[in-house]
Amino acid sequence: MRPDYTKEDILKLAKERDVRYVRLQFTDLLGVIKNVEIPVDQLPKALENKIMFDGSSIEGFVRIEESDMYLVPDRRTWLVFPWDSTQGKVARLICDVHLPDGEAFVGDPRVVLQRVLQQARDMGFSAFNVGPEPEFFLFKLDERGRPTQEVNDEGGYFDLAPLDLGENCRREIVLTLEEMGFEIEASHHEVAPGQHEIDFKYADAIEAADNISTFRLVVKTVARQYGLHATFMPKPVYGINGSGMHCHLSLFRNGQNAFYDESDELGLSVTARHFLAGVLGHARGFTAICNPTVNSYKRLVPGFEAPNYVAWSAKNRSPLVRVPAARGTSTRIEVRSPDPS
Repeated sequence: MRPDYTKEDILKLAKERDVRYVRLQFTDLLGVIKNVEIPVDQLPKALENKIMFDGSSIEGFVRIEESDMYLVPDRRTWLVFPWDSTQGKVARLICDVHLPDGEAFVGDPRVVLQRVLQQARDMGFSAFNVGPEPEFFLFKLDERGRPTQEVNDEGGYFDLAPLDLGENCRREIVLTLEEMGFEIEASHHEVAPGQHEIDFKYADAIEAADNISTFRLVVKTVARQYGLHATFMPKPVYGINGSGMHCHLSLFRNGQNAFYDESDELGLSVTARHFLAGVLGHARGFTAICNPTVNSYKRLVPGFEAPNYVAWSAKNRSPLVRVPAARGTSTRIEVRSPDPS
């Protein structure tokens, strides 16, 4: 659970940690992180929801005559970045986007997710947990610091140094994430050359989405420190595996896993089977959201461990949905089509 900071808590923490600048972050309709950076002197104003921006300049938001929008920080997302700066520390707050009349903006992806989670609560579900498995590639930079098309190594699945030349960079990413409060479960080289995966503990859907955005920022920042370019492009190299972001999903009711039924041969409750059927039934629709780029569909082709058909299995790892062997509180379904773009 994230701490529920008050305005006074955040102002005190900012002073104690010598924070000089604060990034107010949100995402556009395609999931790209956006931010406005303010001096710490403006933090009280930000915490009173008074920072305004031009929404018409953000992809997929509003028309120019509807441009005024406000950033409403979620105080639970206060975080001080661990990298050093001679100018003092930089912190961040993830924000919801609101209209001038105070209403939440319906085109804000975070607001959309909040609305759906409220619908789930109205149906009696107390939590929706998501455990992501994001993959990424590391590419070399040229002499001018620009990304090349040359991967950093020729390692394969679970390889280690010297085949895995990204090992030190990946370890530094993990250490940085842990310093920021992430609970890392595993990190390893993936199947394709230059490809890596870092898994962190599941969280409720809003926190998990926030964590994915933070993760992507940390990976790119640390990779740059190692003279590498990190990309979450689903299929950056033809002829090898692309990068996915398998998501493990489970619903809870009154603190109990609503997906588990010990009498079922797979341990799946009726609720779990209905949920699974819903995923299959809406697969074509949510693919447009979970696979949002043209490059996404270069990954979803036969022969590279990515799903191609609307199907599920308890053992096979290639269908759209897999049911892991975990039982009890760990019962869940794994949706394998989303990518990290």
